[in-house]
Amino acid sequence: MDIKTVSKKFDLPAPTLRYYEEVGLIPPVRRNASGYRDYDEIDLEWVNFAKCMRETDISIEVLKQYAELAQQGEQTEDQRKQILIEQQQVLEQQMQKLQHTHDFLDTKIATYEQHAKLMERIVKN
Repeated sequence: MDIKTVSKKFDLPAPTLRYYEEVGLIPPVRRNASGYRDYDEIDLEWVNFAKCMRETDISIEVLKQYAELAQQGEQTEDQRKQILIEQQQVLEQQMQKLQHTHDFLDTKIATYEQHAKLMERIVKN
């Protein structure tokens, strides 16, 4: 699959895909006879993984470390799992903060008319 197709499939700009490869977030992508990137299924899995992990705000450095460990083989499974566990904990904290904000907004919206009427009376006086 060429970079344009992968870009559309994952809604990632081609320069981002090149960057992911350049800095080691995904392993090097095989090139075709013309020298163009030719993504296979494993490459697509890596792109999807990198995209998902970046959406959790994982740092480039940590994601790069994970990719390097993965390329070293099975002996790094525990280290990779620990990275994922730590990122999951970060994500859970973010979700709790978002839920708190969501709940606050629910309350604010539900009582908005009351507050608006009160403010209207205060402004008139």
